[in-house]
Amino acid sequence: MTRETTERSTTTSDPTRERTLGAVYALAAYLIWGFLPLYFLLLEPTGAFEVVAWRILLSLVFCVLLLAITRGWGKFLVILRTRRLLLWTAVAGILIYINWQVFLIAALTGHVIETSLGYFINPIVTVLLGVVVLRERLRITQWVALAIAAVACIVIAVGYGAFPWIALSLAFSFGLYGLVKKQIGPAVDAVSGLTLETLWLTPVAIAVLVSVGLTSGITWGTAGVGHAVLLLMAGVVTATPLLFFAAGARRVPLSLIGLLQFLAPILQFLTGAFLLGEPMPLERWIGFSLVWIALVVLTVDSIRHARRGVSDVGAVT
Repeated sequence: MTRETTERSTTTSDPTRERTLGAVYALAAYLIWGFLPLYFLLLEPTGAFEVVAWRILLSLVFCVLLLAITRGWGKFLVILRTRRLLLWTAVAGILIYINWQVFLIAALTGHVIETSLGYFINPIVTVLLGVVVLRERLRITQWVALAIAAVACIVIAVGYGAFPWIALSLAFSFGLYGLVKKQIGPAVDAVSGLTLETLWLTPVAIAVLVSVGLTSGITWGTAGVGHAVLLLMAGVVTATPLLFFAAGARRVPLSLIGLLQFLAPILQFLTGAFLLGEPMPLERWIGFSLVWIALVVLTVDSIRHARRGVSDVGAVT
């Protein structure tokens, strides 16, 4: 076998195998995200801002090690020479920082259920972003889902007596993050992308740690060996699902990603409501029920549209 033939065989992948691999990657990402609140609760007494700072720095270290192990420096240097890709990774870094910070504040202050609401709303926000940013035209059922979700947010805000800023911040920050990832496309591999995102955020992380050190004090190394080890694992725990997500999203249809992404908020909801005992008054149940109805409408519409597209293609061929 010639060198050219070898290179061709290694770069040409079986589509079925790639889709299966992508589904496994995406499933792993959402499973990890679903149980993340329990991990972060183990990091007490470390505050939310210090945890996020360590997440950034340790994720960068983890990604650099991965680049070295996988010999990905060539791809990484190509991206560094492309101004457009650098700009998009910087935007992605800002969005994922907002997402991380809001999530940690919520998880460590007894609002895990509201984080689950944010990720339940996320698919609906993605549809909304398609209209506003990509100028996509919505089908009637998609408009119905958006309307139901809007009513749900109003019910929760009025009944609970507070604007659901945690849920909406998480939904929009991760929705925009996914949009940026789609804009970048396959030009940036998962490891290089996350390396750059955390690299841009490194000055912010250092500033936060300096501020924490001068005020309340750094907690790493002050709460025992077990706590120190768990905090050191923050980089791996942070980077792994993001890498799985990036690798999976490039291999499977958006319809499958849309179905799998319900797994994380379901696990977070169960954690908050039944393991942590967070309150679920009537207005919350009504609001969540409306969101779930909106998601059912959106999911059924997406599946029907995807099947119709396949049948149309089959009729043409």
